[in-house]
Amino acid sequence: MSFNNIYDISGSAMNAQVMRLDTIASNLANADTVAGSEQEAYRALKPVFSAMYQQASADTDNGNNLSASVKMMGIVQSDRAVEQRYEPNNPIANADGYVFYSNVNSLEEMADMMSASRSYQTSVEILGKVNSMQQSILRLGQS
Repeated sequence: MSFNNIYDISGSAMNAQVMRLDTIASNLANADTVAGSEQEAYRALKPVFSAMYQQASADTDNGNNLSASVKMMGIVQSDRAVEQRYEPNNPIANADGYVFYSNVNSLEEMADMMSASRSYQTSVEILGKVNSMQQSILRLGQS
C-alpha cells in the first residue's frame, strides 16, 4: 500500500467523523425542542456510512493494490418514539393539551460525540506517523 493510499483512507475517515459530529451537534441543538404534533417533532439524525473498496492501479502489485475510503450514504431519522407530555398551558399544545418533545437522547449523543472525536484523533495520529515515516525514508536516502 502506498503512502498516498494511507493519506486517502485517513482523509476520508476524518471527513466521515466531521459529518458525524455535524449531525450530533444538530441533534444536541434540538434536544429540547417542542412541537404541537408528533409529525412536527424533531427526530434525531444519524449518518449512514459505507466502506468503499476499489482497485488503485492495475499495473502495480500484479493488480492486488486495493484502496479504500469511507463514503457517506445518507442521513436517516431515528425511529425512536417522540416524548408526549401533558402541558395544557403550553401555547403550542394540541387540542388535548399535549406537546411533543424530540426523541434525542443527550447522553447517547454525548457518547457518540466522544467516539467520533477519538476516531478523528486516531486518523490525525496515523497521518502524523505516515509523515514521519516518509521523512525517515528521505533521510535514509541522503546517507
